[in-house]
Amino acid sequence: MKKWITFDLDGTLMQNPFGKWVFPEVEELISNKLQRQFKSTEALVREHELRMQQNRTVEAYDWDEMVQQLLREQQIDLEINVEQLVLKHSIDPKIYVLEEAVIPTLRKLKEQGYSLATVTNGFYKYQYPVMKELGLSEWFDEIITPEKAGCGKPDVNILRGLQESGQIIAHVGDRLDHDVYLANATDIPSMMIYRKLPESLRTMSPQRRAASAEFMKICEEKLKAENPHIRTTPYPPAYIPTHVLYQIEELLECL
Repeated sequence: MKKWITFDLDGTLMQNPFGKWVFPEVEELISNKLQRQFKSTEALVREHELRMQQNRTVEAYDWDEMVQQLLREQQIDLEINVEQLVLKHSIDPKIYVLEEAVIPTLRKLKEQGYSLATVTNGFYKYQYPVMKELGLSEWFDEIITPEKAGCGKPDVNILRGLQESGQIIAHVGDRLDHDVYLANATDIPSMMIYRKLPESLRTMSPQRRAASAEFMKICEEKLKAENPHIRTTPYPPAYIPTHVLYQIEELLECL
């Protein structure tokens, strides 16, 4: 049986081109066509959030389909291909790994016999080009995406295929509502990466950080920002990580 370690991608291992490059270009293309400013990013995010609230966790990340829907609704005769825009912008310095230690850490995990998988809400056609360009793809045995799994995080069924082939030792991610919840719901150690950790917490072990009152305050504010629909008073245990990582290489000491 394989021993899996699973990773979120965006905000955990890498920076994708959507926020600073893809969405702004979509907005520019539509605005130029209309000859007026049109806030397409806001419209797309609203549609994304609506689909997530409706538990349409695959459709919520189909940016090509959402852009096409927006164009139809606004009666805009324009060709926009989000996948091609991702390919266009998947170049240095628009995309990057979030720490120099990312690839060395993945290498050490492989050397120790772990199987590695990404569990991401981004579609394969958007994620793989970025991973390949950054040298990340070669380290992963599986790339789990919503359109392949039939669901997205935080739906626990996204892990089903990996669980059938082995044991998931840990899940590493940066979001409470997606990654920490997913891991906790499946009794997997939830390794939350938080690179803005206050100095006062950096000398603590990853487990002690997670249990500290100071980090609980951080969690409360972060969860409110991630998902305002989740009640944070009292703070729900499902969103408390078992470990808090300041740097990715700290994962090695947690296993």
